[in-house]
Formats: sequence, C-alpha cells, structure tokens
Amino acid sequence: MKSMNKLHNLWNTLQLLDVGDGRQGWFYSLPQLEAAGLGPISRLPVSIRLVLESVLRNCDGRRVPESAVRALAAWQPRAPRTEEIPFVVARIVLQDFTGVPLLVDLAAMRSAVARMGRDPRLIEPLVPVDLVVDHSLQVDVYGTADALQRNLELEFQRNRERYEFLKWGMQAFQTFRVIPPGIGIIHQVNLEYLARGVLEAPSPDPHKPLYYPDTLVGTDSHTTMINGLGIVGWGVGGIEAEAGMLGQPVYFLTPDVVGVHLTGSLPEGATATDLALTLTQLLRRTKVVGKFVEFFGPGAAALPVVDRATIANMAPEYGATMGFFPIDEKCVEYLRATGRTEDHCRLYEAYYRAQALWGMPQPGQVDYSLVVELDLSTVTPSVAGPKRPQDRIELPDLRREFFRALQKPVTDGGFGKSRQEYGRSVTVRLTNGRRAKVGTGTVLIAAITSCTNTSNPSVMLAAGLLAQKAVERGLKVPPGVKTSLAPGSRVVSEYLKRTGLQKALNRLGFHVVGYGCTTCIGNSGPLDPAVEQAVQQHDLVAAAVLSGNRNFEARIHPAIKANFLMSPPLVVAFALAGRADIDMSCEPIGFDRQGRPVFLADLWPTAAELRQLLEQALQPDLFRKLYRNFIQQNPKWNEIPAPTGLVYQWSPDSTYIQEPPFFEDFTLEPPGIPPLKEARALGIFGDSVTTDHISPAGAIKKDSPAGRYLLERGVAFADFNSYGSRRGNDRVMTRGTFANVRIKNLMLGGEEGGYTLLQPDGTKMAIYDAAMEYQRRGVPLVVIAGHEYGTGSSRDWAAKGTRLLGVRAVIARSFERIHRSNLVGMGVLPLQFPEGVNAQSLGLQGTELYDLPDLGPNLQPQQFLTLRIRRANGHEETIPVQCRIDTPIEIDYYRHGGILPYVLRQLLTDGKNGA
Repeated sequence: MKSMNKLHNLWNTLQLLDVGDGRQGWFYSLPQLEAAGLGPISRLPVSIRLVLESVLRNCDGRRVPESAVRALAAWQPRAPRTEEIPFVVARIVLQDFTGVPLLVDLAAMRSAVARMGRDPRLIEPLVPVDLVVDHSLQVDVYGTADALQRNLELEFQRNRERYEFLKWGMQAFQTFRVIPPGIGIIHQVNLEYLARGVLEAPSPDPHKPLYYPDTLVGTDSHTTMINGLGIVGWGVGGIEAEAGMLGQPVYFLTPDVVGVHLTGSLPEGATATDLALTLTQLLRRTKVVGKFVEFFGPGAAALPVVDRATIANMAPEYGATMGFFPIDEKCVEYLRATGRTEDHCRLYEAYYRAQALWGMPQPGQVDYSLVVELDLSTVTPSVAGPKRPQDRIELPDLRREFFRALQKPVTDGGFGKSRQEYGRSVTVRLTNGRRAKVGTGTVLIAAITSCTNTSNPSVMLAAGLLAQKAVERGLKVPPGVKTSLAPGSRVVSEYLKRTGLQKALNRLGFHVVGYGCTTCIGNSGPLDPAVEQAVQQHDLVAAAVLSGNRNFEARIHPAIKANFLMSPPLVVAFALAGRADIDMSCEPIGFDRQGRPVFLADLWPTAAELRQLLEQALQPDLFRKLYRNFIQQNPKWNEIPAPTGLVYQWSPDSTYIQEPPFFEDFTLEPPGIPPLKEARALGIFGDSVTTDHISPAGAIKKDSPAGRYLLERGVAFADFNSYGSRRGNDRVMTRGTFANVRIKNLMLGGEEGGYTLLQPDGTKMAIYDAAMEYQRRGVPLVVIAGHEYGTGSSRDWAAKGTRLLGVRAVIARSFERIHRSNLVGMGVLPLQFPEGVNAQSLGLQGTELYDLPDLGPNLQPQQFLTLRIRRANGHEETIPVQCRIDTPIEIDYYRHGGILPYVLRQLLTDGKNGA
C-alpha cells in the first residue's frame, strides 16, 4: 500500500478523475505535465506517453529521479539515444519454462539470505506476478477424441515435481499466482483475462484510489501481443524480470519510435496472419531492432483488437521492442466482449480520455522518428519460411521458392541439395498399419497452434469453415501427416463447438490435443518411428506447417528441416495437400469423391460466411464462465501436493530442481571487473544463431552430455522430457548449452552438432566437455559470432548456460536486444565487431588466444576496447571492438557479476530492511 509521502504532486500533476458514475480517484495527468512547460507531450507517440506516466508516477528521487521525467517529456524523434529510462511496471507475467528457473533463482536468493542469518522474506515480489503453465504440454497423442485427456495425463506425469515446486512458490510468496495447466497460452490468457487496461492502488484517501495504466513485462518475447490492446509491455529475460519483481526498474535506452501508417483494408482472401507476415518482412527490412513500432492511421483504426494482437504478437520477429496500437473505441469494445464489467469499461474510457490518450492518431498528429507506409489492400495470402519468420513467400510462389531453397547452399539459408532430390520419396508402413509416402517437401506436421493466431476468431473460424467444405467434398488428410489443434484458450473450443466446426476439424484429424504452446515451441512430440527413420536414413527435406510465430531450424522437430508459418486455414489446406512444394493458386489440393480436382479457391470461406459466425465467438458470458475457479476446473492440479515453508528444501536427488551456483561464496563486496587474458574460443558461429541454438528447448539426445547425466542418475530415456522442462536444474541446462543438433561451429568447418576443438590439443569433443576441461586448466573462454546473435525466444538459460560454461565474453557482429541484456545480466561481456569485420575477414580458426588489455574498473557504456588476437604462429594483431554494455546501470550489474547479485546486495545493505 502506498503511504501518503509517496503520492507526490510534482508540477501539480496529481489530479482528480471523475469517472462519471459517482466514483472519483487520483491520477498523474500528462496534460498537466504539458501545461507545466515540460514539452509538447501531446505530440509524443502514445507508447512514449504511457511510459512517461510510469516515470512520473514513480518519481521518488532515488530509483526514478526528476531528471528522468524531464528527459522523457522532452523526447525528440531523431535525437541521439543516450538517456536510459527507469521504467517501473505494474505487473509481471511468466510462462512455466522461464517461470520455473526464475522461481528457482528467487528460492536460491532466499536460501542465501537465510544462510547469512537474515529474514528470507527480504526476497518478495513487490508487484503482482502471474505464471501461466502453458509450455509443458507435448503432442504425444493426436487424431483421436481422447487426445486432450491423454496428453494432459502425460503432462502431469512428467512434470509433477516442477508443479510441486510451483505450488511451494504460491504459498511462499504473497504476490505470486499460478494459472494451472489446461487453461490456455500465456499471451491469450493475458489478453482475454489478466489485462485490465487501467489498474488502481490505495491512496491516502480511502474513497479515492490512484488510477494508472496497466503496464507489464513478461518472460516470453511475445508478451508484445498485449500491445494490440493498447497496453505497454514487452518480453524481457527472466533475469531482468526477477530484478523487476524485487523493486528494480526495467532500464532501457530511450527508443526511436517508428510510425507505421496503415491505410485501406484487407482484400477478400487475405487474413490477419498474412498482414502480420507482410509487416514482419517490411519492418525487418526497415531495421526496427530495439525500437518501438507504433501503428496509426485509418487502416489501424479499422482493425479489430484480435487482428492488432496478431500483428503485435510478432514484434520479436520484426525485431521491435513493441508493436503498439494506441487506445480507442475498438479496445473498450474488446474488453466488453471478453467479459470485463461495465463499471470497469466506463473507468477505462474515462481515464484515457482524461489523459488525452483516447483515439487512433491520424497523420500529422504525432511526431515519429520515421514513418513507414502500408496499404492493407496490397496484402496477399502468404507463408513464411523455410527457416525464418521474416522470409515471406506469396502463396503462388511457394513451389518455386521451395525448389530454390532446396538447392541453395546451407550457408546461404538453403538445404544444399541437388535438384535430383526434388520429388524423391519412399513409402513406409506406419505403426497403425497404413502406408504413407514420405519425401522431399512432404508435410509431416500440420499444427494449428500458438496464441499468435488462436486468439483470433476470424482465422480460427476460417480454418473450421475450410475443414467443413473439405469434408463435404470427401477430402482426407494423407496418412503420415501429424495433425493437431492446440488453442490458446478454452474459449476457442467453445465457439468451434457452438458453430459445429469442431466436428469437421475432427474428421480431418485436427482434434484438440490440449491448451498450450505445443508445436510452436518445439513440443510437437514424436513422429511415427517409420516416418522419422525414413527422413533420417534418406536425409529428406520434409516440411512442417504451423500457425505459429517461429520456424527456426530444429525448433519444430529435430528431423524436419523446412518449416512454414501460415494462417490456420492454410494449415488445414496444406495438411490436405500433404506437401509444401505446391502452387495452391493453380494446383489441386486434392480430389473429391467423383475424382474431380478441388482447389484452394473452392474451399476458402467468404467474408460473408465469416461475418455470420463471428458474432457467436466473442460472447461475454463465455469468457466469464471459463475464466474463474481454475482450481475447481482442474482436479489433477488439486492432486499435486504443496510443500510449505519460506525457504525451499532442496533435494540432492532431484533431476528437475536444483539450487543453482549463482550465490555460492556470495559476499557483500562486489567482485569488480577482472582482466581477460589468454582466452580461447569455445565456438565460432555464423549469422542468425538463435537462443534455440544456444539453449535448446526440445528433446534431449541420449548420447548428449545432458542425456548421459540423466542416464547416470537412473532416468530412463523415455522419461527425459525436454530441456525446457528441466530449466530448474542447472546441471542439465549447462550440459545442454550449445547442444542443438543444428548448430554449426565454424571451427569444425560448419559441422552440425554441439562440438568444438579443445585447444591447443585440437581434440574434437562436446562443447560442454571442452568447457569443463578449460575450467580445469584455468583458461577463460570467448564465443565468436555473426549478425543477429541470440535472436528468438527470450531465454535466460542461453545467457546462464554461457556463463556457467566459463565464457567471459561474446564477440558478435550484432546482438538481439533481449539476449544482449541477458548476457550483461549474467556478467558476460557482449562485444561488437566494427562494421565489415567478422571471423571470416580476420581468418579466425579457433587456434588463437584473445586478450582485452584495457578491460578494467573504469569501463564505460559503449566504450571501444582493444581486442588482441595472438595466432598459433605467434603473430599478433589488434582490432577495436565496442562494449555493448549500453547503459550506466548495466555497468553496475556487470561490476557486481550480474543483475541478481547486484539486487541481492542492495536488499541486504538497505538499512530499512533491518537484520
């Protein structure tokens, strides 16, 4: 509860809001801040104004100084970006893959505090935290009526120990809430239920609360989906989220804001997914990495919130910190349609009108750093792939582009095959006795998955209508295609049932397999053994089609090389066709009962058909019914025992939860910045190394270091579960770092797999084994990489594992935003090569020694350092590299050995907390 002295009235900005129904409350007024002469605030991008409100409201002279308010209020569209913003968020959302290790770290901090004889309750989240369990569901059972129930049973069987740990967290921390398995996907649950738009806190006057905007960060990069509802939020690493929970602002450089002016409307046949893929390609080319993107104009105003959310969800794919849509009538319509109360909707509108934030900006009303134009009428049906979400392909071009990708070199994003591979196939006998053709371009996985699209009734109903028409024509999905439907909330199942469309989807094998991320995060489950054997034995380039947001190599399934993102109706269409190398504009996707060809155009639903059904989808009573009494609705969750106590009792025998070593030998004195001398390269990598490459989430190989560790501890191979599910155990995760089957270490000529050469011996071994040998020898390590290092999911273990392997610095051509931040948060130094310089231009082999002679206690943000390279023949050369510790607070984190030791030292030395 806020005390009276914390409700400041700087610049007379504490104003009274009259909701209009007898309610009144306080708010920090942005119009008043402008009237006080702090700048033309009404011309700032809406996203900047919402961040400014937080900075103003939380201005206390300590965490948030008055100078931060002045600096952000005076934001200029094209100024140099040197100021850092201390952004205090209102709440935090977690998914279980990132949430469990975060809870492990909080538990480890409590253990460290208890060992020092202090009160463990010193470690307590200061803002509400919601963890949605959605990442643990795997598609083991599919194509049957009982798939949902059987997959849920397997999920609880595999993850019982993790769920017990979550239940401990619920009772140990006062502000920690868990949405149990079987409810939905984090971002869809956030959009449909958790998000409020406007929040309130007590004020000195018990009858007049303090109103303020809903803002958040989440430990999943697609947290940006909530931007579609006009809420500021984005993904951060678990490390940053922990600091935010414990009272630290989220620090970031004042951003550029790219305005995207949308005009026109989507043509018949184009979906919100097609628009999202078009914008992903356009904005990647515009280079919006690390920037806010804000949509405006008549085209943006006409889009419903569900379409805006699909676009906002993919902000990480176009590289932006946010893909933000301002607040208008469409937002309050969505809140009403999803069951929020009329009282709350009235408050929501009154608040944003009082802040002069109501309504979609039109051209000339807001100053942006850059404006990009898109006419929605130019959007065409598209897919993206086969390896990156920004590689959009118009539907008629897919066959030709697949043929090209097949022959392109692997180093150029292709598959390095000869044209003779095209059309090659073999026939296999499945475990159910049926025969299936498996070949180049064969679709082996067809998944309607991911909150990106399952939150959008228009594309989900389109998938159901297409399935219904296909069933009426007698079309069937070929054997060998693994079909699945994993909605982001149970609301989707209800409206598909109400409209009768789920029956048609079932006929084609798209039974509901569960409510979770599934295929989109690599939890696609096993293929039929005969299919997988054929793919591996013949090295076939088979395909997966999914309505997700990521399609990086080996993410969807280790055996499937070509992965295409697309709308849910197209997923159904490609499942029916059974192949990805098809031009659906002129080739039939199948033949009806009379043997006549059936084309995509014959099955595609019309806008009129969709409009007729859409009214049945967003029913407030449906949302109110399904988003309540979670515990009563999930008996399996109730069966899980809840350990008690303020300090977690670690078990040395657990293979899921272990106390991490981050606070071993912890002292109140920070370690400082030690020099880096005679370091070896643990790996040299090319461009677009993702967090999936660095820290895989999928299956654990039997013969990998992590697999051997589990076998040695009596875990049967069938019970390995995934890397993602074992993120609470640093012993597994460190062994899994750089263990992706598709990662290519250039020290071995680009050979796939997590191997390196131990130097100076030249012995080939697993990266983990080499790192442990270097640690025994006392040799520090560096990693060398290309452009876009660390793209993909906001995965803190990609940084934690790097640190625990003994890597002191990562030297890359460029970094993804969250991963760079996570490296700093773990005390690993990110360094950037000058433009035009890379491992290839320097001729690096992996036999060199590396020094940073001027690394020391006087390190400054973005400083240029000298990298000395000593080759095996004794020749030395030096090049400048830029320190990518970007802000002063990050220098403090690095000096303390990472963000968590920094926060823990602050809490322990804060006199107010006592002993």
